[in-house]
Amino acid sequence: MIGYKRLAVRRLKWVLSLGGPPLAALACIDRVPHAAAAFALMIIAVAPYLPWVIVAYFRRRRVAAVLQSYPWREWPCRHPRRPPGSPATVAIPFREDFTAMFRIIPFPVPLAILEDDHPDRIWFAGDPRFGGVVSPVGGHYPVRVVPHTPRREECGGEGFDLARRVGLVRGSGKGTRT
Repeated sequence: MIGYKRLAVRRLKWVLSLGGPPLAALACIDRVPHAAAAFALMIIAVAPYLPWVIVAYFRRRRVAAVLQSYPWREWPCRHPRRPPGSPATVAIPFREDFTAMFRIIPFPVPLAILEDDHPDRIWFAGDPRFGGVVSPVGGHYPVRVVPHTPRREECGGEGFDLARRVGLVRGSGKGTRT
């Protein structure tokens, strides 16, 4: 609960820090000299990032739905080395014959290098087939994860309706990526 509240506050700060200054400059255009130039520069700098931040802010509700529907469980994990620029991933062996590789979204968080007393353990809430939410053992805000390789599951079956209701999968069986 505390981690989710920190996540919501953090994402609200992102929206306000990117959206607030251009709005303030827009409000000052007639009253402050060079406010129009400042507004134009801020729009150029902020425009590419603001939509992503706004989507991330509203998608936090999906994290809340997953946390309300699935229990936290501690699992062993690996943080595969990755080349620069590739997505952050975490591998969780759910069974001896099934290891799920998850991509961290919407903004990659380096879970392996966070303050973590147990880097080989992770909390997971969700469905291994469709993704869910992870958090390093020892405390951190919850981070949404999706399967690393996009795949389409059969519609129906055990757990499909719950995954669809919380937003882990669409009605077509395709997993959500945001």
